[in-house]
Amino acid sequence: MKLKKLLALSMTAALGLSLVGCGDGGNTTGGDDNTTPEATEAGDTEEAGNEGGESSGDLTYGSITLGEDYTDITTTIKWLHHKTDREEDGTIADLVARFNEVYPNITVETEGVTDYAEDSLLRLSTGDWGDIMFIPAIDKQDLSNYFIPYGTTSEMDQYINFANSWENEGMCYGIGYMANAQGVLYNKKVFEDAGITSMPATPDEFIDALKAIKEKTDAIPLYTNYAAEWTMGAWDAYIGCVSHGDAAYLNQKFVHDADPFSDKGDGTGLYALYKILYDAVAEGLIEEDYTTTDWESCKAMINNGEIGTMVLGSWAIAQMKAAGDHPDDIGYMPFPITVNGTQYALAGPDYSYAISKDVSEDNQKASMVFVKWLVEESGWCEFEGGYPVSKTAETSFDFSAATILSDEQALAGEEDYLNEMNAESELSFNAGGNQKIMAIVEAAFTGSKTYDEIMAEWKQKWNDAQAACGISAE
Repeated sequence: MKLKKLLALSMTAALGLSLVGCGDGGNTTGGDDNTTPEATEAGDTEEAGNEGGESSGDLTYGSITLGEDYTDITTTIKWLHHKTDREEDGTIADLVARFNEVYPNITVETEGVTDYAEDSLLRLSTGDWGDIMFIPAIDKQDLSNYFIPYGTTSEMDQYINFANSWENEGMCYGIGYMANAQGVLYNKKVFEDAGITSMPATPDEFIDALKAIKEKTDAIPLYTNYAAEWTMGAWDAYIGCVSHGDAAYLNQKFVHDADPFSDKGDGTGLYALYKILYDAVAEGLIEEDYTTTDWESCKAMINNGEIGTMVLGSWAIAQMKAAGDHPDDIGYMPFPITVNGTQYALAGPDYSYAISKDVSEDNQKASMVFVKWLVEESGWCEFEGGYPVSKTAETSFDFSAATILSDEQALAGEEDYLNEMNAESELSFNAGGNQKIMAIVEAAFTGSKTYDEIMAEWKQKWNDAQAACGISAE
């Protein structure tokens, strides 16, 4: 058990950070892991700056009027980031050029890091990173050792979503460059051709929509992306907020649930969640041969109307839109589960901008201006298909049908419980447990197991793990 626990802890940390780093995963918190680099505090360096994590003077995000304030500053700032793809395709350079149309005297140097999750921690510990960075996996209590706040969390809540994601002692230290939501990709024209006039909000409605697509169009109703394997993990993202309407379920209640896989009878919970996939496969509403799916080609296929739906995080929107000549046909809807009359969606920031406390006052001002411009004026979040971070920037992302929630943290003293349960049960929920979901596809396609048999097996593994780990079950 101890060996499995250690392996699970390592794999979970690596998975969460790598998914954010590559921009291709469903991680919605973007580095909110509770690990701390073995590092000398940034406050111990000799660079000019401000001590105690406080910004110079009255500098706050809300106090800045873009295009008017700090236009007299002439300086050079450096931005360390993980978006190497956008560095290579010229997107980052274009953002900087557009910023310089408003602030021509602020030079912005950028550096994209491939292994950002690991390298950023090392760079943070040595102070060798510049003025702006995406916050790596550090404890929130250490934020003031490295960064200046943007303002109080209550103040920042006026301007951005998820202001409390990187909060410490009432101050906001991080602003997401984009946010991720968990829903379903779909092709609008395919839905129109199939006669689907309203978004399915329950499992039964979703299966009916898939049947309509099969009957009235030539599109694959639901593309599983089985062969890619990692894509199957997307189904785990709906465990807590989405399937239960409860932000505390995933990290606080799940491990104590004695029977989390039982049929609630109302189309909610984990039973209803994974049954959508089983039923879609069993009723022939997926590709003809699930073993031959191809991740790269599916992007063009959904763009061109050859696929009706795919279960992936909102991070995939930009890739699907860019894959063909029909970007406006790509839509994104809340996951089809309704709890007590309400649909819920899980959303949270990806990597978040932070500004160094150990650079000059002019550089802090220039950095905050640049961050605010990126968040409110650049349109980068919209370009990436992200759930909006800014509350003022224009966005086409419409999740008005759902109530947005973010998973709450584990209770004190129980931070490792889910990792322990995942390791002991070998189910690895929300931690790379793709094999169990692939097994659902296999069983449904071949008829080798009923869905209830699969759920019974999961329950037994879960209960055995609770007993082995000494975790109370209710």
